[in-house]
Amino acid sequence: MIGQNRHATRVARVTPCGRDLGAQQGWVVELEGQAKSALEIGRTRLLVTGFVFVLAFLGVAGRLVDLSLFGAAAEPARAEAPSAAELRPTRAAILDRNGEILATTLPVASVYANPHEIRDPATAAGRLATALPGLDAAQLGAKLGADRSFVWVKRHVSPREMAAVNRLGIPGVRFQREEKRVYPHGALVSQVVGLTDIDGHGIAGMERAGDQALADGHRPLRLSLDLRLQYIMAEELGAAMETFSGIGAAGLVVDARNGEIVSMVSLPSFDPSDPGAASEEARFNRASLGVYEMGSVFKLFTAAMALDAGTVRLTDGYDVTDAIRVGRYRITDYHPLRGTLSVPEILMHSSNIGTVHMAMDAGTKRLLAFYDALGLTRPAEYELPESGDPLLPTPWREVNTMTASYGHGIAVTPLQLVRAVAAVANGGELPSLTLLRREPGDATRGTRVLTEETSRQMRWLMRLVVERGTGRNAEAPGYLVGGKTGTADKLAPSGGYARNKRIATFVGAFPMDDPQYVVFAMVDEPKGIKATYGYATAGWVTAPVVGRVVDRIAPLLGISPRRGDDEMETEQRIVPVVFRGMEFAAR
Repeated sequence: MIGQNRHATRVARVTPCGRDLGAQQGWVVELEGQAKSALEIGRTRLLVTGFVFVLAFLGVAGRLVDLSLFGAAAEPARAEAPSAAELRPTRAAILDRNGEILATTLPVASVYANPHEIRDPATAAGRLATALPGLDAAQLGAKLGADRSFVWVKRHVSPREMAAVNRLGIPGVRFQREEKRVYPHGALVSQVVGLTDIDGHGIAGMERAGDQALADGHRPLRLSLDLRLQYIMAEELGAAMETFSGIGAAGLVVDARNGEIVSMVSLPSFDPSDPGAASEEARFNRASLGVYEMGSVFKLFTAAMALDAGTVRLTDGYDVTDAIRVGRYRITDYHPLRGTLSVPEILMHSSNIGTVHMAMDAGTKRLLAFYDALGLTRPAEYELPESGDPLLPTPWREVNTMTASYGHGIAVTPLQLVRAVAAVANGGELPSLTLLRREPGDATRGTRVLTEETSRQMRWLMRLVVERGTGRNAEAPGYLVGGKTGTADKLAPSGGYARNKRIATFVGAFPMDDPQYVVFAMVDEPKGIKATYGYATAGWVTAPVVGRVVDRIAPLLGISPRRGDDEMETEQRIVPVVFRGMEFAAR
């Protein structure tokens, strides 16, 4: 009762006056019922709201699980570094023998569009052409207006171009990740390394030769090239080509024993990153694909053949006074001499007449068999697809034996020539050529084509040409360079030989007491200058190139110069030969 009165008294204070106690109590009961009802409604609403939120969270969580575990193109489930396999490009790199990168693959963006999403193709094309230099707005507009769902806008764009396109914000224009082949050394090795098409398939050079292995992307392709030697050869050849206004040049450095090609240069060259700007002349590899009459360099092969066959000895000689007549043609010497020349003198003075006599004494059958053994009658076998076919007279007559003995009427590639000279100088074994680096200890035996004794005699004769003969400008003090000059008139398009158009060639080896490398240099159509008294022959043009190249590359190859008293044993102790002490123009 006390509680009820107290409660009634408290309620009465807030109720309107004039109502009796019973009415007041009924009103209180009604209020309590409404409060309970409102409370129940609130609780129900809270439960419903909470349930809705739970469902929403469950939906979001489910979607996250779906995206992270089952989504095909989702963000990674957790932040982590990509694996090595993910980072590896799809095409392997090409390296030089020392690990320098010659060709590699980098990620790049390409721009494409969905024409169905392009509202105004002409306007979009104009804006894209502004952001992407080189595009034709009219052609692009036609592509963007086509009834297709995919068209390329521009492939392999730069980061700056990508940002410019991104700022345009054109609906339907997107980017796709691709890969681009890059060549860090540009034109320096382009003739050898070659290039790929825009889809990454090899189309020239070692990119084409090793396309399958490179496409696997697992191991880099290591070449036999030495980038240091390549730079030196290219620099010296380029200087000679400029000095004598030549239209082209070629150079090679080849390991005389195992056939590794450590330098191959062809000028002019091109940048493989921009092949569209290259001329046909620049794309042409003169060192492996070009076929040329090499001239007097072939006298080395004629002398080696005759000495090995025993049809001539070093002490033998031939009268070179009179020209040799063949029908209506005459075979003469560039600088006529009178009397008898010994075999060493024939090589020193580069006598055509003396060489023809040697060849005819040995006979056509022997000469052809030896040229074939040296690989001069068939294309060189090695990795590059760009390999020229030699040009031989058909049918081969007696006159062809005469002219081929001094390098006319037969045309070969520089690579074929260098391989044959390697066999003459290295002890008589014809090496197998390669542009791939041989592993240390990989003993590759060549095919024997000469006796060791004949090769020893030929090394002395080659050294004699540089010491006292037409190749004196190839001397590199301390490195015992030996070799042979060759100057040949070029064939005229109308037939016969062109006047004042020639190929100037020098091929040498060093050191001649134990030849390690063969070095070749050729300049196409050199012109005489005042410093050479108007001459543009090999002794003036390419012999100095070989001398300078040897002087620069020998230290890099670990070959030390000989002291003055450490020269080769002179053959005059073995063969008493009297040389003519006369001066003559280098040919």
